[in-house]
Amino acid sequence: MTDKHDPDRTTHFGFQDVPESQKAAKVADVFHSVAAKYDLMNDLMSAGIHRLWKRFTIELSGVRKGNRVLDIAGGTGDLARKFSALVGPEGEVVLADINASMLQVGRDRLLDKGVSGNVRFVQADAEALPFPDNHFDCITIAFGLRNVTHKDKAIASMLRVLKPGGRLLVLEFSKPGNKMLSTAYDQYSFKLLPLMGKLVTNDSESYRYLAESIRMHPDQETLKAMMEEAGFARVTYHNMTGGIVALHRGIKP
Repeated sequence: MTDKHDPDRTTHFGFQDVPESQKAAKVADVFHSVAAKYDLMNDLMSAGIHRLWKRFTIELSGVRKGNRVLDIAGGTGDLARKFSALVGPEGEVVLADINASMLQVGRDRLLDKGVSGNVRFVQADAEALPFPDNHFDCITIAFGLRNVTHKDKAIASMLRVLKPGGRLLVLEFSKPGNKMLSTAYDQYSFKLLPLMGKLVTNDSESYRYLAESIRMHPDQETLKAMMEEAGFARVTYHNMTGGIVALHRGIKP
């Protein structure tokens, strides 16, 4: 019987099929390329709305003073910065990213803004988190899960390191419910995004991959079912901007 995580199996990299063993390196290349102008492109791509999506994530997290928070795929540190203020000196925030370039940008950005002391930076794979069981009060992953090769392994790893009663929040692009919006979104994603990438970062291919990776990500109900299958309880999701983005929340029993 073939193991479902056999490295010789193929998986999707955008709309391409690639060996599972190669996907992580290909995703790393994308983020090495875009790291320096990641925040600028986020503002351009979403007209700044990504800040509202993240603010809602923080509000729903329930994070308070003294909590221990893990921000996976934390990138340039915008969520970690907010959590650092919320948990205070007696709490801790771990900004984790598999990509060294993104982690360096995040570290530099937070240090420039005077954030230190209660924030740690860890290069980590979401599928095999290097933390003890029952360790965190809250885990967030914003716009990162779709790049993970084995999403089921990552969700199980997050469950393991959460304390009982701890919360997982997954903020990710999803599937618009309105057909007209979906059509317009496709036109925007596959024509304008690569063009913006070319003009701002001189890299259209990375932004073409990002658009494709969104389409390959599980829809709202599928991701909810995956979280429940992993063992999360009281899983809910909130659609934002017509379902272009969804925030899933689950509790560790």
